[in-house]
Amino acid sequence: MSLSPTSNLHAADPPGEDESSTQRASVVDHHVGARIRERRTMLGLSQQQLAKMIGVTYQQAHKYERGLNRISAGRLFEIAQVLDVPVSYFFEGLQPGGEAQPVSPRQRMFLELARNFALIDNDKHQEALSQMARALAAQSQAAQRDRED
Repeated sequence: MSLSPTSNLHAADPPGEDESSTQRASVVDHHVGARIRERRTMLGLSQQQLAKMIGVTYQQAHKYERGLNRISAGRLFEIAQVLDVPVSYFFEGLQPGGEAQPVSPRQRMFLELARNFALIDNDKHQEALSQMARALAAQSQAAQRDRED
């Protein structure tokens, strides 16, 4: 079945699928794309780098991340390997009805921290930042224990 330039992105859905299942699929496509973008960002990769690693154009990688184009099972498996996560990673946070859990401000901060850490190209600076994070975490845990006593 060929798609014309003006056809619906979900025109390849099996016959008999109702509008709500198409909408659910669209929500899932967007969620999977967002998870790809999050993981790519955590690893400090650009869309261009990811596209090259999975053998697609930059535009195609962009469409995957925005949920505009569906990703085949084989391609999703390849993306999972490149991003070093299990395929199930892309579906984490997706509710049974196809609804995605919103990303909290804390999660956004973590993603930004991971992205920025990956961009630091000085090993000594990365180690210093890691040591600082460990020290702050230990201090926070000690304070928590003191409050519980």
